[in-house]
Amino acid sequence: MKFSENWLRTLVNPSCSGDELAYLLTMAGLEVEAIEPAAPDFDGVVVAEVLSVEKHPTADRLSICSVDAGTEDNQKSLQIVCGAPNVRAGAKVPCALVGAHLPGIVIKQAKLRGVNSYGMLCSTKELGLGDAAEGLLLLPDDAPIGEDFRRYYALEDNIFSLSLTPNRADCLGLVGVAREVAAITDTAFLPMANEAVVSDIDKSLVVQVAEPTACPLYCGRVIQGIRLDVMTPAWILRRLDRSGIRPISPVVDVTNYVMLETGQPMHAFDLAKVTGSIQVRNARPGEQIQLLNGHQLNLQPDMLLIADQKEPLALAGIMGGMNSGVVDGTTDIFLESAFFDPAVVSGKSFYLGFGTDSSYRFERGVDFAATRDVLERATNLIVKICGGKTGPITEVKSELPQRSTVSVRVDRIRRVLGISIDKQQISKLFRRLGFDFTSNVDTFYVTPPSYRFDLAIEEDFIEEVARIYGYDHISARVPDSSFTLLPATESVQTQSQLRQILVARDYQEVINYAFVDAAWESDFSGNETPVALKNPIASHMSVMRSSLIGGLIANLQFNLNRQQARVRLFEIGCCFLQGDEKSCMQTENLAGLCYGDIVPEQWGVPSRSTDFYDVKADIEALCWPSDFHFEAASHPALHPGKAARVIVNNRNAGWIGELHPRWQSKYGLAKAAVLFELHLDAFVGRPLPVAKDIPKYPPIRRDIAVIVSNHISTQAILACMHAEKISIISEISLFDIYRGKGVGEDKKSLAFRILLQDTEKTLTDQDADFVVTSMINILERKFGAKLRN
Repeated sequence: MKFSENWLRTLVNPSCSGDELAYLLTMAGLEVEAIEPAAPDFDGVVVAEVLSVEKHPTADRLSICSVDAGTEDNQKSLQIVCGAPNVRAGAKVPCALVGAHLPGIVIKQAKLRGVNSYGMLCSTKELGLGDAAEGLLLLPDDAPIGEDFRRYYALEDNIFSLSLTPNRADCLGLVGVAREVAAITDTAFLPMANEAVVSDIDKSLVVQVAEPTACPLYCGRVIQGIRLDVMTPAWILRRLDRSGIRPISPVVDVTNYVMLETGQPMHAFDLAKVTGSIQVRNARPGEQIQLLNGHQLNLQPDMLLIADQKEPLALAGIMGGMNSGVVDGTTDIFLESAFFDPAVVSGKSFYLGFGTDSSYRFERGVDFAATRDVLERATNLIVKICGGKTGPITEVKSELPQRSTVSVRVDRIRRVLGISIDKQQISKLFRRLGFDFTSNVDTFYVTPPSYRFDLAIEEDFIEEVARIYGYDHISARVPDSSFTLLPATESVQTQSQLRQILVARDYQEVINYAFVDAAWESDFSGNETPVALKNPIASHMSVMRSSLIGGLIANLQFNLNRQQARVRLFEIGCCFLQGDEKSCMQTENLAGLCYGDIVPEQWGVPSRSTDFYDVKADIEALCWPSDFHFEAASHPALHPGKAARVIVNNRNAGWIGELHPRWQSKYGLAKAAVLFELHLDAFVGRPLPVAKDIPKYPPIRRDIAVIVSNHISTQAILACMHAEKISIISEISLFDIYRGKGVGEDKKSLAFRILLQDTEKTLTDQDADFVVTSMINILERKFGAKLRN
């Protein structure tokens, strides 16, 4: 919210400076984002009157003006050449005299196309009051000639910009800000004078409220015989401009001004376009309305309307309709001031795709106790500016929000704030805030004002005490408590430990959005029914991810586009799977991607691209010391012949493999990336290391090579050998696979290393031969293996 400091000081005028006031407001919870001067520095500009205008003899777009600038020398008028299209005799305008300093320019006597010019007539652009201008800044007819323009236009002013939290809707009007300043600085609040308007005519409209819960209070009155060919007073225009609102017409300017002043949005209807009575109701099927911003809207049943007996006139609390708006030629109006339940307006701006000053205030709550007074205020201004005769106020009232009394304990205030404050001080703070309260020995009974929807429980009022007492006056106290470290269980592998392992292996962590493109889900997960977002922030972020792979591929493309040929990335994040119609399942995954050379380019190591087995080694480092192995499998994102399932502790823990050639081509990658994605819950537990005696006796190594069918899994053979091994076998590992000449077609040769060691004695060759023979017999029996000669 923006407002003029001068305007604020007409309602409350503390002795502090503008900067000090900004600090006090910010510390009280009303953050001042910026303070800007109302105008840049300039001098030598006065109010002047154009006496006559003649065409320039050699330039069609220039005029020679005779100007009375109220100068003290003998020259009655100045000759000034002007190119503004709206210059005319009798106009009052700002005039920069010779020697004046304007933003970026010094005015000098000049000759324009052969004609002397002794100054410049100014628009808002030349004065730094606007970015663009269609002509001269025209001043009211009663502007005093010769007066310093800065003084006349009240430019010694600052513009405050507030960033209000949603709970402080009461400060969306200058009266609310002034109340806050009065409370914070303990300065008298000078409310605006507002007299009830005496009705001149009996004309009124019947108001029918079909939705009293949505609109508990509706006030309106007829004003006839107004004139719109008059000029809005300069003081109103200045305040509107410094609040960021452009002038439109006298009636609309008044409703906007009163909204800025009080925080109560209003609307004026052209009475000639209203048929019968005013109706406050929900939209009916098939109804439409064209709003003042030009939007043609198909109305929904949950939209509250202001309508007549023929058609909708306005979208309640949001914007009026084009067909009933006040336009040039309007002479009679129906002026509306109402209170709408915030729940009725809330969310409509998001649905419509635009917001308004009215919706911003109504969805946060306006002061329902001031609704009628605001109507009187606007009526007074309209009649003074536009003339006209007023009818009586039509008021329809139902059950308004209840302001329940809240008990606020003195001891509770002291305990929560940690300060010593007596009951008398608290009473004074509540009076400064304008609260209605009673009290007994140790408790206050406070009724929140009608304009404070944010006060409902005891803690709210304790916060008010803290705000006005001053956070600067509450001393900081170090908490007096002891802390103990939580036990770090060695059998649990944390995410931090997994990160450290990957970083040590030259990976870099990324963090991506959980909102992804639906095409990623189809390509990388084969997921045709992802969790869809109702209101996606972008078309390419329309679903929730069920895999981290899409984000890593996007990261890879980003790096490749920036000449990064070697990329090693990982991410830990949540993934989402569709559950039943109203829920989804959430898991946490760890995914990684490798692309390019295995090590950075250097002289000491030959260049080699990262392959499947390099990344497999990284996964083994993550899985150790758990029981794990890999099984050939297929995955929508991975190459059909270069993909495997990761099994940890006999559980499916994830996938590893090269990117599918189809996606490599689609996503513009010169070579295949190697990827893995693991479920974090498979890594939560890990076995603890067990200490054993160091063997005193040397081990014996025996190698065996067997020929088996190609279709038999090597992992199955290893698993069987481990299951059948006896206690003196300390290690069984595969060290060679051979296919080709000498082993036959559809066959392969597997060579295993068997280490034998006993902790109690030295093994003999007979012991070793017995164990090896047993293993060969097991392989022959279960897999049809033959010992290779």
